Amino acid sequence: MSDSSNETLADAPSDVAAVVSRLYVYPVKSCAGIRVEQAILLDTGLEFDRAWMVVDGQGSFLTQRELPRMALIKPQLKHFEMILRAPGMLALHIALDQVEAPARVRVWGDEVAAYDMGPLAAQWFTDFLGVPARLVRFDPEHKRISNLSWTGGIEALNQFSDGYPVLVISEASLVQFNAKLAAQGFAAVGMERFRPNIVLGDAAGGLELMPHDEDRLDLLQIATEQGPVRLKPVKPCPRCPIPNIDPATAVSSPEVGDLLQGYRQDARVNGAVTFGMNAIVLQGIDHLLRVGQSVGASYRFD
Repeated sequence: MSDSSNETLADAPSDVAAVVSRLYVYPVKSCAGIRVEQAILLDTGLEFDRAWMVVDGQGSFLTQRELPRMALIKPQLKHFEMILRAPGMLALHIALDQVEAPARVRVWGDEVAAYDMGPLAAQWFTDFLGVPARLVRFDPEHKRISNLSWTGGIEALNQFSDGYPVLVISEASLVQFNAKLAAQGFAAVGMERFRPNIVLGDAAGGLELMPHDEDRLDLLQIATEQGPVRLKPVKPCPRCPIPNIDPATAVSSPEVGDLLQGYRQDARVNGAVTFGMNAIVLQGIDHLLRVGQSVGASYRFD
């Protein structure tokens, strides 16, 4: 949704004052993320977020659900290239401005236009994952739209995300989760398990965020140097087994998912367990998000 269509939006009320405490970008879907200090916001989410994806020989997407070793593939973004590293592998260099043959690929129920990244990348992923695999890049001319029933009819664009441009989680939600883990005798886990894009922390001198306040917020307004960014949380994020996977080792254990089952079943998504809120971009395309920026938010009452 373009900024021009939102020029009449009133300033968001601020029931909650917070800050952007962390930003994460996941260049290759289901591979490791990158914690960054700043990121440009596009209509599809943070720049380079899920711009690439790994597919099988039939063009269907591959994820940590079937291949936990994907967690060990670590991307690094440079000025002109993405560098991928994985245990026992030479680094793979992918130019940011080059693609190869057009392709059609599938992510969940969507068939989308993409570009194959060539035989060298395909061999690299095949060798590391042990299954036939290819790397593809999203075709920016293709319009992949979030579920309109959740966005209220707004055409929110995505690349290879599971379905929405931005995932928001609060620090308070993770603190509560780790306290519950500790009470059961388990070690704390990092925010990386939950793969957010924007993490909300407490503002100095403000009221503390409560766990899962992100579930209850109607609008987020982030103050940037270019003007306000407005994000609207629209759908709780249902959780698959990926949070069980330790991103440092790719070893899966059930305590994370088991704990979520105990207190995070959500009637809004037919009883699935949720953690974090999917959000869409209402205003602020091409603005620069930075860690430390102020966030004002209003509660939703419905």
